[in-house]
Amino acid sequence: MNGILNVYKEAGWTSFDVVAKLRGILKTKKIGHGGTLDPQVTGVLPIAVGKATRLLEYMEESGKVYEGEVTLGFSTETEDAEGAVIEVTKVPTHLSEETIDTAMTKFLGEIQQIPPMYSAVKVKGKRLYEYARAGENVERPIRQVMIKEFVRTSPITFKEDCARFTFRVACSKGTYVRTLAVDLAAALGYAGHMSKLQRTSANGLQIDDALTLEQIEEYAKLEELGQILQPKEVAVSDLPRVDLKSEQAEAVRVGKKFELSDFENVDAEKKVALFYKEKLLAVYMKHPEKSGILKPHKVIN
Repeated sequence: MNGILNVYKEAGWTSFDVVAKLRGILKTKKIGHGGTLDPQVTGVLPIAVGKATRLLEYMEESGKVYEGEVTLGFSTETEDAEGAVIEVTKVPTHLSEETIDTAMTKFLGEIQQIPPMYSAVKVKGKRLYEYARAGENVERPIRQVMIKEFVRTSPITFKEDCARFTFRVACSKGTYVRTLAVDLAAALGYAGHMSKLQRTSANGLQIDDALTLEQIEEYAKLEELGQILQPKEVAVSDLPRVDLKSEQAEAVRVGKKFELSDFENVDAEKKVALFYKEKLLAVYMKHPEKSGILKPHKVIN
């Protein structure tokens, strides 16, 4: 049993919970997820099974798309709807959609984020949420993340001195969307938090095709898992692709290095997925010491 499952993670489950449950359903230990979702966040959780687990790192590095809701008017200690309120600012009803849209454009491109205290980022051997629960403050590492899209997707609604609107964001690995919501609120001059979030796309997998654990269990009982397991090639859908000639494919199988000029339109700064007859053979990367040379990062076949 080898391939990728498009799992719909429901609220209340950790990503590890989903993996543990699937180990029982599929009766195999060789399972891993391609990008953690917080327990309260729902949506697409890519799962690698069998030999596809060798490709987990590429799934984790891929970009993701989320849809959620920002609430302006009060902030919380966790930056989402789960935490205690720490600051309140009234939002006037004359706040315009144009003002919000203009502020959102300023977050496009490469930006810096400071991870929330209630997160799993490690500092000096301890996770930030451990410091937060102990009431300790600690200096947090600054992260560079990429925001490809950040747009409002609904009108603003005003209620009880708060304003709410939904959004869609396409972003890189490591982006804290709740921090993005808080930073947007601050840019507008208000306290705020991320009140809802759902991952709608990851590794080319879409939420409309995602299956719940209950649905996957039904396929397993009917011995029809082959109908829902997607090929391992899905795991590298975020990487640039090169289709090889037969002699190149043979060279890849034995781990030969290539000159960058051997392939057309390849970015030397990115890992490259090498295919032959629609099958993934390897992932290559730039040589750390030799300019213009690509070396194997991982040979698959």
